[in-house]
Amino acid sequence: MSTKAFASQADLEEKKVSFTRLSEHAYAYTAEGDPNTGIVIGDDAVMVIDTQATPVMAQDVIRRIREVTDKPIKYVVLSHYHAVRVLGASAYMAEGGEHVIASEDTLGMIKERGEQDKASEIGRFPRLFRNVESVPAGLTWPTLTFTGKMTLWLGKLEVQLLQLGRGHTKGDTVVWLPAERILFSGDLVEFDATPYAGDAYFSDWPQTLDNLAALKPAQLVPGRGAALQTEQQVAAGLKGTRDFIADVYAAVKAGAAAGKDLKAVYKDTMSAVRPKYGHWVIFDHCMPFDVTRAYDEATQHRDPRIWTAERDIEMWKALES
Repeated sequence: MSTKAFASQADLEEKKVSFTRLSEHAYAYTAEGDPNTGIVIGDDAVMVIDTQATPVMAQDVIRRIREVTDKPIKYVVLSHYHAVRVLGASAYMAEGGEHVIASEDTLGMIKERGEQDKASEIGRFPRLFRNVESVPAGLTWPTLTFTGKMTLWLGKLEVQLLQLGRGHTKGDTVVWLPAERILFSGDLVEFDATPYAGDAYFSDWPQTLDNLAALKPAQLVPGRGAALQTEQQVAAGLKGTRDFIADVYAAVKAGAAAGKDLKAVYKDTMSAVRPKYGHWVIFDHCMPFDVTRAYDEATQHRDPRIWTAERDIEMWKALES
């Protein structure tokens, strides 16, 4: 039986970009389920949350920022470490960026698996790495790290960087504007887009989402999907992500407990969750990675194993054949 094109190598359709003003200080750069970027404009500086995958793609974010402010882009925050989120950082540093900020746990991921992650992701999803040759050699390294909480003041605007628990990765960081109750969640929350869980902690993720909900955000910028601009939309985004993680893990755990192998568990899980989530963006792309990680966590690997380009392709052939 022939296999489908590996991961999203056949996904070539460009997405329409939206640049949405959420408040005097907050904007969302979204693209129909492609990775989002958040923008915070303070009194004296701009913060960018997640960079886009290449410096050339980041230039489109910068162009839109420049349409609304001429303040310097001083801070780049990495909500976590995946190549598609971080490799555009050099474009902002060329605009006067002073600091790339990440959690200490995210720095640990870069040291442990940064090179493998970069090679694996570029191979999976070429469209998201347009002009990949523009990425400088080497990895994106933070210049400032923190544990738990870090508060920055952009003039009079308070910006909190918070680690509220593991989920999408061990290093997940959210950015919170307490005065406006606006939350930038990174990939802890997706909206009408399938969560990628290849480096996830399935056991922790639902509680982490409850911790996000406890902030009572009025608006939320997810990692993928449209900006959520009412409390009802925020609740729907949190619930949708939480339900997906819980449903996938429940199906995988049941199969593992019954002694089934990964391929049988994948087939059963796809049948169980496709009716509810199959219409979400990148469903077929994410599910092999998600089920493989869930199976690992349910059986013998509490911490995610490193994805290499070779492991990616072996897994894909085994599950999709």
